[in-house]
Amino acid sequence: MQRPPQGVKLVIEAVCIMKGIKPKKVPGEKPGTKVDDYWEPGKGLLQDPGKFLESLFKYDKDNIPENVISLIQPYIDNEEFQPASIAKISKACTSICQWVRAMHAYNFVAKAVEPKRIALQAAQEDLAETQRNLDKAKEKLAGVEAGIATLQAKYQDCLAKKDELDNKYQLCEARLVRADKLIGGLADEKVRWKETVQHLDYMISNVAGDMLLSAGYIAYLGPFTGEYRAAMAKELLKGFKELGVPHTDEPNLVSTLGDPVNIRSWQIAGLPKDNLSVENGVISQYSLRWALFIDPQGQANTWIKNMERDSGLEVVKLSDRDFLRRLENAIRFGKPCLLENVGEELDPALEPVLLQQTFKQQGHTLMKLGDSLIDYHESFKMYLTTKLPNPHYSPEFSAKVTLINFTLSPSGLQDQLLGMVVAKEQQDLEVAKNQLITSNAKMKQELKEIEDEILFRLSSTEGNPVDNEELIRVLEASKIKAGEIKAKVKAAEKTEQDIDAARLEYVPVAVRAQILFFCVSDLSNVDLMYQYSLEWFLGIFLSGIANSRSADTVEERIWNINEYFTFSLYGNICRSLFEKHKLMFAFLLCARIMMNDNKIDMVEWRYLLSGGMPVQQLANPAVSWLSERAWQDILGLSTLESFSNLAQSFPEHLEGFKKIFDSSQPHREPLPGAWDVMLDSFQKLLVLRCLRADCLIQGLQDFVTAELGQRFIEPQTSDLSVVFTESSSSTPLIFVLSPGTDPAADLYKFADVMQFSKKMSAISLGQGQGPWAESMMHDAMERGHWVFFQNCHLAPSWMPTLERLIENINPLKVHENFRLWLTSLPSNKFPVSVLQNGSKMTIEPPRGIKANLQKTYMRLTNDFLSSSTKVSDFKSLLLSLCLFHGIALERRKFGPLGFNIPYEFTDGDLNICISQLKMFLDEYQDIPYKVLKYTAGEINYGGRVTDDWDRRCLLSVLEDFYCPAVLSSDHVYSASGVYRQIDTKLDIKGYLAYIRGLPINDTPEIFGLHDNANISFAQNEAFALLEAVVRLQPRATSAGGKTLEEEIVAGIVEKIPPPFDVEEVMEKYPVLYEESMNTVLIQEVIRYNKLLEVICLSLRDIVKALKGSVVMSSALELMARSLFNNVVPDMWKAKAYPSLKPLASWVSDLLQRINFLQRWISNGIPPAFWISGFFFPQAFLTGTLQNYARRSGTSIDTIGFDFEVLVKSVSEITEIPDTGCYIYGLFLEGARWDNKAGQLTESRPKELYTQMAVIRLIPKPNRKPPASGIFVCPIYKTLTRAGTLSTTGHSTNYVISVELPTRHTQRHWIKRGVALICALDY
Repeated sequence: MQRPPQGVKLVIEAVCIMKGIKPKKVPGEKPGTKVDDYWEPGKGLLQDPGKFLESLFKYDKDNIPENVISLIQPYIDNEEFQPASIAKISKACTSICQWVRAMHAYNFVAKAVEPKRIALQAAQEDLAETQRNLDKAKEKLAGVEAGIATLQAKYQDCLAKKDELDNKYQLCEARLVRADKLIGGLADEKVRWKETVQHLDYMISNVAGDMLLSAGYIAYLGPFTGEYRAAMAKELLKGFKELGVPHTDEPNLVSTLGDPVNIRSWQIAGLPKDNLSVENGVISQYSLRWALFIDPQGQANTWIKNMERDSGLEVVKLSDRDFLRRLENAIRFGKPCLLENVGEELDPALEPVLLQQTFKQQGHTLMKLGDSLIDYHESFKMYLTTKLPNPHYSPEFSAKVTLINFTLSPSGLQDQLLGMVVAKEQQDLEVAKNQLITSNAKMKQELKEIEDEILFRLSSTEGNPVDNEELIRVLEASKIKAGEIKAKVKAAEKTEQDIDAARLEYVPVAVRAQILFFCVSDLSNVDLMYQYSLEWFLGIFLSGIANSRSADTVEERIWNINEYFTFSLYGNICRSLFEKHKLMFAFLLCARIMMNDNKIDMVEWRYLLSGGMPVQQLANPAVSWLSERAWQDILGLSTLESFSNLAQSFPEHLEGFKKIFDSSQPHREPLPGAWDVMLDSFQKLLVLRCLRADCLIQGLQDFVTAELGQRFIEPQTSDLSVVFTESSSSTPLIFVLSPGTDPAADLYKFADVMQFSKKMSAISLGQGQGPWAESMMHDAMERGHWVFFQNCHLAPSWMPTLERLIENINPLKVHENFRLWLTSLPSNKFPVSVLQNGSKMTIEPPRGIKANLQKTYMRLTNDFLSSSTKVSDFKSLLLSLCLFHGIALERRKFGPLGFNIPYEFTDGDLNICISQLKMFLDEYQDIPYKVLKYTAGEINYGGRVTDDWDRRCLLSVLEDFYCPAVLSSDHVYSASGVYRQIDTKLDIKGYLAYIRGLPINDTPEIFGLHDNANISFAQNEAFALLEAVVRLQPRATSAGGKTLEEEIVAGIVEKIPPPFDVEEVMEKYPVLYEESMNTVLIQEVIRYNKLLEVICLSLRDIVKALKGSVVMSSALELMARSLFNNVVPDMWKAKAYPSLKPLASWVSDLLQRINFLQRWISNGIPPAFWISGFFFPQAFLTGTLQNYARRSGTSIDTIGFDFEVLVKSVSEITEIPDTGCYIYGLFLEGARWDNKAGQLTESRPKELYTQMAVIRLIPKPNRKPPASGIFVCPIYKTLTRAGTLSTTGHSTNYVISVELPTRHTQRHWIKRGVALICALDY
């Protein structure tokens, strides 16, 4: 820029002046003048702006010369040299202008400040001097202060040392106190721990034997009873001693593996307190396989349910539709599962669960259940229970589970019952005992916890244990607690002694109740419907205690409880027993009570039930009146110790024994001589059994009356209202039916009385009725109605559903008025649990003709009687028909004498006959007797009859009641005139009055039977009762170490001969066309050989099984039981001929039969044949016909037998007849053969069976039987007469019929039930 603006020039000039830059002299405006020009030099300054700017910063503003200030003053004063003016020209110059002005201003300020600065400098120098002096003083002060601090530190050290020593003193003092406490506390523990250590050392050194015993218990002894387990453990310990296996003194499962606290919790959950049950609990806890409890009384079931309730127990049955799904859930979620009511076989789907077949897959434990894989939770537990009292599990199945016998033991039940009776009678004692048990367990638990805590503290203490105050506190607490516990234990021991002493007083009540329970629980062996649960029994027991009379002394009170409870139970049970079993039950109660008091010898008891085996054979001293059977029984009785000389002394007292034999009340006659004093009331029953078995029932009644009281033999009425009051909404009421009974009418009447007739719905069960019944039941439960399910036995497949429905009834949710009524014939499909817990009543048809007539006439009305066109005839024939109905029903009680097969005629048969009688009388002019007899005898009643001989009998009886003679008002139906026709003008009341006058017990005459029939009936009744008691008997052993079975087997083995040599027989008697008897003999020999082989083989096996050499199979076990009960074993019967003889007689009979064949083989064809000795007599008869047919060349189909009864005895017959054969060995029942008169005649009194004379069978072609003068008498193999029907229409028991001469009509002997029998039952 050559010509800068004035303002810029001014600024540059000012800067140059300030910086002392000389101007350049240039010509001025006026020529020749030189003026100062600062532009050029100033421009030089601006060449390097950075340098210029730096020079401005570094300008020495404090030393600006005065001449510069004076030179710059004009600029300052110049108006144009103002920043504002310059700013208008140049922004850069504005800043330089400001710098110049600032320097100018600063110069004057600096001048004013300078003196002050000098003064400041002087003052600062003074200050510095003063400061130096001060520092010196401070140094001195610091030195003094350092000295003071050292002293202070020394002082503090001394104080700290003092405190430390003081603390150490305090600590030492506290430690001394604590050490004292520690030593004192541990001193008590020392004794206990020392004992524990010694005990543990002892246990460790003996652990091998103890654990081996426990392992044996768990692995093998679960299925056995307590006594057997103890015996096995004893055996094992004996082995330990011999082999030197170390073990503790008295090792047992509970002491080795049982945890008392655990066991106590189990008992609180319902585990019975007896030792066997505790063992069972321990076995189930430690067994590696799942436990299957044999639990007929349901105690294990209850215990498991209570114990596992909080763990979410799944309770399932195999009958549940969803049981596999629920089991799957339990396995998956690790819940316990209880499988109830298993049978003898399990669903194969359970196999993997029982065998615990798990496997790993991708880190998961799995199990295959059915077709699906499921996660297996380690916490899963399984329990199985069965209600079967004596199940037979296969070895394969037994290996999959641990079988545990939870059957109630007498000692276990006794303990429970004792607890109950004491709890009721001495509540404070039982409460105290329970509190003692609980507090003892609690105290032991506390002691254990304290001990554990002490040991934990001691082991975890770091440093000095004396400093662990918590440990000292625990020890002190332990000492106090131990002291308390010792005091309490002493008190507890004293209290326990008092309690036990008081409890012992009530033992007779518990013993009696225990005896009665086992009487009751055994009844199911007699009839499947006789099932009673323990809970039901305990309910009656408790009500017996509550309702029996109180007393001043304990002895009297015990007597009252026992008396009341025994009868109360008897009454309750009798309601559910059939009439034929009531006396048996009363006798069983009486006998078991006496056995407990050792008043009955078990050998004598066995004789009463099963008879005996004669050892010596003496001749019958009174053949004229004493039957062979009675004499054999007396010989058998003489083998017993108390009766050892009975047989020898019998001839001395013949008159006395005959008096008993002839008496109408032989059970009340005194025994002759010293026997009356020597024998007690039970032993006299044994003599009565021998002499007059027909009066044994009355004898038993007297015996029960003498021991228990008259009320135990009186009829117990079952009133619906009584049963109803004892029931509840969850207890079904069950009618156990007999054929031909229906309680519906009685129930509807009762419902009417209770005002429930409109609130009761009924259904007869059968195919397809289940769903209806179920919905009916659900509806009734909600609305509080009654439901009546009839004929449960007809719906066996629906029974598991019914069982589930009843089990699921919750009394809290179901209406309290709801009742379930059931009816069923005895059936093995009826659910046992329902029977056990239900209220049962048996319904039986009335017994006796009088009761039957009464029942029928009670239903009739006067209008009905007078509705016929022939009123008088109708009334007469109606009475006749009703009598016939009663006779047809009541003939059954006489067994085969009445009918071969006991037919179940019903009221329906009678009703249809009454309707037809009325119809035919109204429609026919004359009475159509032939039509009436045909409809009744062949259709209505005869339609049920399957045996031709029974049909013959039925029609013969009917002949007396549908005949013109009965229309006469003075007609009598029996010789005595007791049963007679009455005036037809009488109405229903008149007929009922006549019926009420009839005897309660029917005489045989109305049936057309001989008076001896009553003896047969009474004998059969007595032996049926004894047979029922036999089924309730446990097995026992004899004294000599050998079991009774072994003794019996040894006796039979001695007698049984080896089998026949068949080849030798065939050689001697080859098959010949001319002699069919050879074939008969060979067939008989082969059959007897098969039997002898089975006998020999089974006897050999049973001896080995009894010794334990081979496995006791179920077949051998049944055989052993049969031998024990003097019964022919089933495996022999299967190969043998029909026979009813007891074992001893059967063996003798078999030997006689073999002798008969042996004589035939040795001596040739006998002159007379012992027909009873044939295995298959029909073959012999056919052989006789065949021989005749072949000799005469006649067709065998046209030949029949003619019959001739010989006067000669068997011993007099020495030659074989020309045609036919002689047969002997038959017995007549219902009549006797009069040899002199040569005809059938009436039996002598008390002579039930008589020997038949020799009969000659004469084959004749085209023979016609005579029209009169004979009785066609059937021959049967055994007294039962019934058998299975063969294709011939005859029973397999039937042999042939023979014609016997007689003066009487055929009908007379047919009604007598006369028949010939090959073999008797003794």
